[in-house]
Parts: sequence; structure tokens; C-alpha cells
Amino acid sequence: MNILEKIQNQRSNLSSNGIKILDFILDDPASISSYSSQALAAKVGVSQSSIVKLTQRLGFKGFTAFKLAIIEDLGRKQAILEPERPIHNKINSDDSSLTIAQKLVQEKTHALIATTNAINFSEFELVTTLLNQAQRIQIVGIGGSALTAKDLAFKLLKIGMTALTEQDSHVQIATANTLTKQDVQIVISYSGSRKEILMAAQTAMDKGATVIALTSTKKSPLRKLANFCIDTIADERQFRSSSISSRTAQNVITDLLFMTLLQIKSDKAKLLIDEISSTMNRI
Repeated sequence: MNILEKIQNQRSNLSSNGIKILDFILDDPASISSYSSQALAAKVGVSQSSIVKLTQRLGFKGFTAFKLAIIEDLGRKQAILEPERPIHNKINSDDSSLTIAQKLVQEKTHALIATTNAINFSEFELVTTLLNQAQRIQIVGIGGSALTAKDLAFKLLKIGMTALTEQDSHVQIATANTLTKQDVQIVISYSGSRKEILMAAQTAMDKGATVIALTSTKKSPLRKLANFCIDTIADERQFRSSSISSRTAQNVITDLLFMTLLQIKSDKAKLLIDEISSTMNRI
């Protein structure tokens, strides 16, 4: 695991100032080389001691050691970059099917491990409790995230939970407008910046519903808006043919939500699943 991934996994354990500093660094890690601790503090709007305390909490002697570690890590990444333009992340146009398979497994495994390592489980348990108590659950996502939303909605319906999902953004906003304080909205968006998603989330907030975001660790309007955020960590570079990594990260979270709710609902949920299977077998 590289330095940026390690510090990213510590995000949920940091103070508000620590999160501000970390988000600024993660947004453009290459720029860290041009800052002193004093200049970075002024840029982020925190005290210089906050910078030093953060780096020490992350396991470094001070800001200089922290900065050098990031610079060295970025240098190693640059040194191993493929010489030709990839067709998807590290996958190149001349890779064999075997190599593509191996690289895909590596990419997806990284997303799974990094995402599960970053979970704040005390907050995750609170989220599952809120979902279990919710009258209705709206699940919002567009593009690749809509596929994850649809899958989660189906799983929740199987265990007797009222889950609503639509791919059309206008319908998502209209549905959000019907939510109440007894309802929960799950917003799935890696970028956390799509206008349609933000409109649906803001509408739900205005109606008093609890908004839970499944999104990347980068600073975004969605992170600022949501009541709870569950981090999804993925290798989403410029050259990607599909949202493979981010959907893998999203799916491990939605599957974990489903399994935890299945455990909470226990025998009643299992009975519903058995009834569905029995009915399907008669077709």
C-alpha cells in the first residue's frame, strides 16, 4: 500500500482540520513539493501546528519527512508507468487475455481491500441501524452507479425492505421529494459532484430524510451535504474504459450493507428469501 492510500485510510479518524489538510493534499499530491508547512497552513486556512500534528499522527516525524515520502512515492509511480497509452488504467492494447485477466484481478482486489480497510465500523453500524428502522429507502445513482443502486434495491426488497430506485434523474428527484423523516436516501456517486445526484440529495435533505453517501474520499459537494459518508476507494485514472474499480468498491459496500441487514433481520429475512426461491423453482 502506498503512502497516499495509507493516509487516505486514516481520514475518518482525523479532526476537522486534519480532514481539511488531507483533502487538500489528496486533491493534488504533486503540489505538496512546493509548500512549506507555514505556506500549506496559510493555503488551507489552519494553523502551522495543525500541519505538524497531522503528519505526526500519520506516523511521520514532521512535515518535511511527510512531504519527502509523498514525493518519493509519486516518483516511484512515475517510474513504472507504462510507456504507451493504456486502454484502461494499467491495461495496454497489446496485453494478452491472460495479462488483462491478471491486471483486472489486481485492480479489483485493490479496490476491495482498500475500501474495506477504510470503513469506520462504528459509524457503519449506525448506518445499518438507520436503514433497518427506515420506512422507505431510496437508492440513487446514475451511469455505472445506477447498476449498483439497482442491485442493492433488489437485495433489500428480497428481505422485506421497501427500496426505491430509478435511473431517470427526473424520477429520482421526484421520488426524493416524497421522502420524510422516517426515510433514508442512499446516494451512490464516486465523484460526488454530478448535478442530478446533488439535486436529489438536497431534495431528500430538505424533506428531512437521512442521506447516506457512498463516494470517494476526495472533497466533493456530496460529502459536504450527506449526513453519513462511506468511503469507496478505487483506481480511477484518466484512461479508463469503464467504472470498473469504482463499481467494485461500491459493490463491496452494498453487499456488506445487505449481509449486515440480513443478519439483523435474521429468521424473518431468511424466510422471505426461501419463499422467493421456492416460488421461482415452480416457474
